Amino acid sequence: MAGSRSVVLAALVANGAIAILKFFGFLLTGSAAMLSETYHSISDTGNQVFLLIGIRYSGRERDRRHPFGYGKAQFFYSFLVSVFLFGIAGWESLKHGYGELTSGGHGSEGAQAGIDFLFIQYTPPAWLDPLWVNYTVLLGAFAFETWALWKARAEMQRQIDANDWSGYREAFRKTSDVTTLTALTEDAIALAGIVIALVGLFLTQQTGNEVFDQLSAVLIGLMLMGFALALAWENKRLLLGESLPKDEERKLETVIRDNDSVTDIVDFRTVYFGPGRLLVSADIAFASDLDTQGVDRAISDIERALEDANESVRKVYIEPETSGTGQPA
Repeated sequence: MAGSRSVVLAALVANGAIAILKFFGFLLTGSAAMLSETYHSISDTGNQVFLLIGIRYSGRERDRRHPFGYGKAQFFYSFLVSVFLFGIAGWESLKHGYGELTSGGHGSEGAQAGIDFLFIQYTPPAWLDPLWVNYTVLLGAFAFETWALWKARAEMQRQIDANDWSGYREAFRKTSDVTTLTALTEDAIALAGIVIALVGLFLTQQTGNEVFDQLSAVLIGLMLMGFALALAWENKRLLLGESLPKDEERKLETVIRDNDSVTDIVDFRTVYFGPGRLLVSADIAFASDLDTQGVDRAISDIERALEDANESVRKVYIEPETSGTGQPA
């Protein structure tokens, strides 16, 4: 939890500063790509606020209405981030870029419209090249985003090492820490968006054709919307109550079978009720010669073994069965 919070706070500081810088860059140049990047950074800043709310809300103690706590709040707020904020930012970027392409809009007109809208009467000095302002802003944003990505990557790498995952692809499919996953994803695509915007500005500067800048805005919008769908899908699986991956479940089943008192596993289920919070339910057939105290000791041993085998196991419910009948003992 502490790792996730530090990742989100780092991204919040970086994206808030970057959004302001990019917006002033847009006002000076009217660049379609710069406006798309402004939408992107505003979206990212809002993302961090939602994620912090999710982290705080999920830390509430369990009560009668929520007997397993509020851990799924992080899944819900991460889902909101992916659908509303990423989706809206992506759509606005795509719409603006497409509108500029089809209407033949010009950057200087866009800048003046933005200034007039804010009732700001400002004319850049003649010696100030607005295009180089954008370059400076984007390069500064690249440095901020690299720092935020480094923080998110370090936390995700810690989880990869702890769970012995093969890499980021497996982590994306298996992690229950959607807060860190969302922060890592948005930092990565933020860097990609900055590179696309820089390329668009450079090609526009070299050719004098603004279509490259406008195409950059379209590409940034499409990229945001694509990742929004991917993140929404990953959050959906956890909101609906996803179990551990099959290979991870087999490891826990092996832990149960290794207990000398166990003769069979009649039923076995797992489900996440929060980031890193796993519930395990099992119907287990014990040796017929065990008395009540023996079964109780065996259950206690199995619970401890499961918690040692996987640090995410927080709740274990075991129902003894009569061997071979599937009926409660």
